Amino acid sequence: MPAPLAVPVPFLLHLPGSTVEDVAIFCVAVLVAVTVSAESQGLAATLLGDRQPGGGTRFQFNAFLHLDPIGTLCFFVAGFGWAKEVKINVANFRHPRVYLMLSRLAGPLGNFMMASIAASIYALLTNFGFEDKAFSSVVVVNLMMAVYGCICIYPLPGSSIVGAIFHGGEGFAKMVRYFCLVSPFLLLAWFIVARLLDRDVIGAVLHPIVRSIAHFLATGM
Repeated sequence: MPAPLAVPVPFLLHLPGSTVEDVAIFCVAVLVAVTVSAESQGLAATLLGDRQPGGGTRFQFNAFLHLDPIGTLCFFVAGFGWAKEVKINVANFRHPRVYLMLSRLAGPLGNFMMASIAASIYALLTNFGFEDKAFSSVVVVNLMMAVYGCICIYPLPGSSIVGAIFHGGEGFAKMVRYFCLVSPFLLLAWFIVARLLDRDVIGAVLHPIVRSIAHFLATGM
């Protein structure tokens, strides 16, 4: 029977305290999660009609080109983050708001699928007696990104749900643009304070969900 995952939920680095191996494994898991999220959104947008010549700047498979500075910092603070926003031209969509939402939500879906693949490899390794931490971290970080990514706050992919449901005039659009400028910093500040005070209200709700999914994927129970 596969053992529970070798890393906690959330997988956070504690400096000092974390080993060089922990840091390396965490960074690799973050790079994988960011790449999967960005490339999934780009693929979905392309399939829905927003095609770019030669794939444009979407399909680079270079994780460092998909890193968002604030989103990357959030990984180290809260165990989740976000990729650099994938450029999508909604004018190419037949149903702009709905297709944009589907394209953005392909990010969390891709992270969930990546976590499922990593969990299968983890289970296979543990069945043969190998102690694994690398694939465990890929599972946890991708699941964190998938679950948190569904929150309806920009720059998380789930914010596209609001755009698909609500549609106002120029005043509403101006307010949304202003909020989009400050919300990444507000999110990061929120989780910094939550970690310092050890009182993460959002995590208290979402971490049990991530743990349950991770346990099921890793053990089938």
